Amino acid sequence: MGRSRTAGLFLRGGVWHVDKRVRGFGRLCESTGASDPGEAERYLARRLEEIRQATVYGVRPTRLFRQAATKYLEDELLAGTKRSLSRDAQALKAVDPYIGDLALRQVHMGTLQSFIQARRKAGRQPATIRRDLATVRRILNLAARLWRDENGMTWLETPPLIQMPKGPARQPYPLSWEEQRHLFDQLPAHLQAMALFKVNTGCREQEICRLRWDWEVQVPELATSVFIIPGHQVKNGEERLVVLNRIAASVIEAQRGKHPEAVFTYRGQPVTKMYNSAWKRARREAAKAYAKESGRPAPAGFAAIRVHDLKHTFGRRLRAAGVSFEDRQDLLGHRSGRITTHYSAAELGNLIAAATTVCGDNSRKTPALVVLRGGAAVGRAA
Repeated sequence: MGRSRTAGLFLRGGVWHVDKRVRGFGRLCESTGASDPGEAERYLARRLEEIRQATVYGVRPTRLFRQAATKYLEDELLAGTKRSLSRDAQALKAVDPYIGDLALRQVHMGTLQSFIQARRKAGRQPATIRRDLATVRRILNLAARLWRDENGMTWLETPPLIQMPKGPARQPYPLSWEEQRHLFDQLPAHLQAMALFKVNTGCREQEICRLRWDWEVQVPELATSVFIIPGHQVKNGEERLVVLNRIAASVIEAQRGKHPEAVFTYRGQPVTKMYNSAWKRARREAAKAYAKESGRPAPAGFAAIRVHDLKHTFGRRLRAAGVSFEDRQDLLGHRSGRITTHYSAAELGNLIAAATTVCGDNSRKTPALVVLRGGAAVGRAA
């Protein structure tokens, strides 16, 4: 006689599934993930015991951190409201080899130490490690306070205290005109154009990488255009007005016609990030060129210049030119409580004039325009 099938199991698509009514629980419907009937029976027996433990004794089923991480990413992807989800996914990919196979109750500062030490050994900055741990902490808090299973129990009884590693925060490093020249001379053409746009608009890296032509708005009264970046693409969630001084406008004109949707491309494809191996190679060569020309070592901040430092450079130059605090907020896209994308032509003209103050080295009388690879212009002292 053939082997009798366990009640509640059925085969579909080569995989055994559960469809069974359980007293005190209700209907249990799920896949066992097994094609072997013996393995499927063991899965069902384990699930029935978990349900009995939960309903009778109030025992939480064991769930791995990897299961919680998967649920977190799926929920956030479905909601579509988290702009930094890709960054969270990177953090969870990095932490998975260390805690992915641990039960949620086993994840705490003790079990995270090997991950923290490995990240430090790999040269990651304290701020990067803190962002990674913040994602882990967020998942543990959700598991303890929001997520509930079919028995109404949270996934985790109590979230552990996750302490953030301390370390000196890296200070912003605004570029001098000399340093900008050295760096831009070493960048490949596509990064050169993006960097030039960034240092003249104060946009964030991803705002530039994701910039689209359908966000451009013509301003006929001023014979120019602006870009309005939707709030879901901006870090603070507010729409971002990007005004174009003459250098930023020249960058845009040089990109026009290269791609039907994306403003900045490389080999016909949208650029996804600026801080890459080409950027790191360029800053190494720029530091060497600086040292050779000046006869002194490049400053440590310049040798480790970040993409975000170009935004600080724009802000510092605006302040040095006497641009008001309110106008600097609007030009840099900072949250200000004002509806910053609704301006009259006169107000836009004022912002464009303010942005134009950074088009050249204002400590010299005759800033010259030098054409870079790609056809855009940058102010350089004559």
